[in-house]
Amino acid sequence: MNKSTPIAWITGASSGIGENLVYEYVNSGYIVIISARRVSELERVKAHCSRPENVHIVPVDLTSDQSILQAAETVKKQFDGIDVLINNGGVSQRSLALETPFELDRHLFQVNYFGHVLLTKQVAPWMVARKKGTIVVISSLSGKWGFYLRSAYAASKHALHGFFESLRMEIENQGVQITLVTPGFIATDISKHAVDKSGKPTGEMDNNQAQGLAPSECARRIKVGVDAGKKEFGVGKKELLGLTLRRLFPNWFDQILRKQAAR
Repeated sequence: MNKSTPIAWITGASSGIGENLVYEYVNSGYIVIISARRVSELERVKAHCSRPENVHIVPVDLTSDQSILQAAETVKKQFDGIDVLINNGGVSQRSLALETPFELDRHLFQVNYFGHVLLTKQVAPWMVARKKGTIVVISSLSGKWGFYLRSAYAASKHALHGFFESLRMEIENQGVQITLVTPGFIATDISKHAVDKSGKPTGEMDNNQAQGLAPSECARRIKVGVDAGKKEFGVGKKELLGLTLRRLFPNWFDQILRKQAAR
């Protein structure tokens, strides 16, 4: 491995946006560390890469602190540093707030928030010591406003913004860039994998999701935005207008939002 070759670490790399970010970064000449729970799916992603020799599998279970710490230790032993950390792994939800068991709320926060915070706390000091690095956080439009059937999911994404905006203020003068990405409707299986009130995947594709932006195009736009040094940006189609409408016309936007189908 050439020490001048940039290195990216991508979580949630076994499907959807994460999988396509792997292809995007490999095609751009990066060494890419790919992480998720399902090793067989990570092996599939690696096999589909244009340069599989540049892809390294490091399994991570975001619900397990031990798994995260072990993965970070493995990466530190194998690599001199991480240039880009992409916190992408996560799970969505399709259940009414008052019917969602508290244990499920906690689970969603562990996967979508605490797991990323713990991993970042292993990698960010490494970046600070090297005076360079980029941390990318894949949030959601649900991180900007709440919506039907997504109470815990939206809350966990809101929490990401609070933590990483604060972290940015603390370390941006030490050579570390933090970029928050808020995807809209992307044509992935996230809604199929979303959990219901029993904690099981719904197996159903949302109509908006099915008509969303192609994940390959989403990944391309994310890399362009990150390379441009943007602090926060949205990726999607017309639904991104909501970011502007909510800021300028909050009451009107809330009326529009309440008329939308939950799925």
